[in-house]
This record gives sequence, C-alpha cells and structure tokens, in this order.
Amino acid sequence: MTSDGEQRAGLLYGIGAYGMWGLVPLFWPLLKPSGAVEILAHRMVWSLAVVAVALLVVRRWGWVRELIRSPRKLGLITVAAAVITVNWGVYIWAVNSGHVVEASLGYFINPLVTIAMGVLLLKERLRPAQWVAVGTGFAAVLVLAIGYGQPPWISLTLAFSFATYGLAKKKVNIGGLESLAAETAIQFLPALGFLLWLGADGAATFGAHGVGHAALLAATGVVTAAPLVCFGAAAIRVPLSTLGLLQYLAPMFQFLLGILYFHEAMPAERWAGFGLVWLALSCLTWDALRTARRTRAEAARLSREAALRVTGVAPTTGSPAGSAPGSAAAPVAAPGSAPAAAAAPVKPTS
Repeated sequence: MTSDGEQRAGLLYGIGAYGMWGLVPLFWPLLKPSGAVEILAHRMVWSLAVVAVALLVVRRWGWVRELIRSPRKLGLITVAAAVITVNWGVYIWAVNSGHVVEASLGYFINPLVTIAMGVLLLKERLRPAQWVAVGTGFAAVLVLAIGYGQPPWISLTLAFSFATYGLAKKKVNIGGLESLAAETAIQFLPALGFLLWLGADGAATFGAHGVGHAALLAATGVVTAAPLVCFGAAAIRVPLSTLGLLQYLAPMFQFLLGILYFHEAMPAERWAGFGLVWLALSCLTWDALRTARRTRAEAARLSREAALRVTGVAPTTGSPAGSAPGSAAAPVAAPGSAPAAAAAPVKPTS
C-alpha cells in the first residue's frame, strides 16, 4: 500500500504526464517547415535514442531476449509499431494543418472505442451504463458527421489506431519503456532510410534552417519519452480509478488550445457532438467509480469474514451488491505506458 506522500507524488506525475500530452500541440508547429512525414521519421529515430539511453541507465535488457524468443509477442509489437506510426503521423499532420479540435475528439472517444473493441474482440460483457455510454458516443459521431458533411475521419483514425495499439500492447504485456524501445527499434530503419533519402534528394530540413530547428527535431525523442516516464511513475503510485479521471486532461487541454490559441471554429453542431461525447464519458466515469467503490466494499467484507473465521466466529450472511462477474471494466486511458483493451491504463502517445 502506498503512503499519502507516494500518492501525492503519483498524482503530480500523472498531471505532469497528461499535461505534457495535452500541451504537445504547441510543439509540432515549431518544427515547420518540416512536413508531417519528416517530423514523424525524426520522432521515431530520436525516440529510440532517448529510450536506449534510459534503458542503459536502469540496466533493463532481459526483456529483449524473451521478446526475440517469442514470435507471437514480436508480431504483436510489430502491429503496435505499425498502428502507432499511423496514430503519430495523423496527429502531427492534424495539428500542423489546423485540426487540433478534431484531433482532441479522437482521444475523447478513444475510451468508448476501446470498450467497443473489448466487446467485439475479447467478448467482454458491458454493464448497462457502459452500453449507454457507447450508444451516446455513436450518436455523437453521427451528429459530428452531419456537421462536418463527412465522418470525422481524423478523430476516428486516432481513436481506432490507438485502441488497436492498446489491444496489441495488452497482449504483449511488457513495460511502457521497454515496449516503446521495441516499437521504435522496428520503426528505426524505415525512418532512418526515409531521412537519408530526403537528405540525398536535397529535400531534408534537418540542418537547413539553423541549429535551433535541428535541435527541435532532435527533441522529438524527449517529447515522446518524458510523458511516458512520468506516466509510469504515476501508474505505480495511484489507483487506476485516479488515472481514469486524469486521462481526460490531455484531450481537454488540446481542445482548449484548439479554440483559444489556434482559434479553430466551433459551430453549433460541433458543440452538440462534443456535448454528447462528454455526456458519454461522464456516464462511463460515474459507472467506473461506482463499480470501484462496490469492489472495495466487497473486498472489505471478504476480509472481515476471513478474520472472523480465523477467530472462530461465524460470519453473517449477506453482502452488498458487487459488479457483475465478467463485465468489462471501464478503460483507463493513459497516453504512454502499456495500454489495454478495456481495463488497464491507456495513454495517448501523440
């Protein structure tokens, strides 16, 4: 059990992680005139450099041998690397093309998509409140599609790619830093090859716009790894229910930046769609907190009964209603460590 001081530190780490993920839209425009694909390639290359240094410091390399000896895990890591490449690329392009609000929507609806995938692919059972949340989220997408005149493809691509990423990482089940190292190792050669091709073609911006611009491109590795480290520190210190509440900080910051800083338009139909999404997330959060409270009460009851058995006193019958067995837990979205399909932390890694 963690102390109050540890929990406070964990809360600060969590706020730091989600705060950095939420403010990252301010960073990508600084890398112009680099295009989204060039920025993405630099992010892959420099992220591997940063996590390799971190692993050297903590001396954690045993997982590499285990991963290489497991073709199934290696395949899942490859899938995770592919879908997070799509996620990163679309997000960078969206921010630098003036679609910050739509990008934030992707991470708002990600928990709903994660739950839906848990039902469809993992055969998990939903509680009634979770069905209401998923249905409300679907209605929100319809409203937004009507408002945009087309489906909000940026939001849907970000949400589904990140949910797939979470599902793959749930199956692999290795630490966040180790997972990022494996994923970027897979991404490294194609990314480096692309950057070398750009340089040979004379189209590379690295070094062509001064030392400051080159340093910013190199800093993409730190921008990727730093929130992940903070998230990992938070995940071991605070309950998942707390992380589940903190997860909405990142898209909320992104949403506010899109409106207040980038001055993106918010017509009435877009407000209506976002309102439905927030209603769905409120329902989901309320259900998760209620279920966690019932679970704690049930655990306390079982602990009391076990203590009474030890002392030879017959326990009383009856117990508070618990959550339905086999029901899907609400996803705790956390942009950076090992995301899960429906229960473990899921982190926006944009």
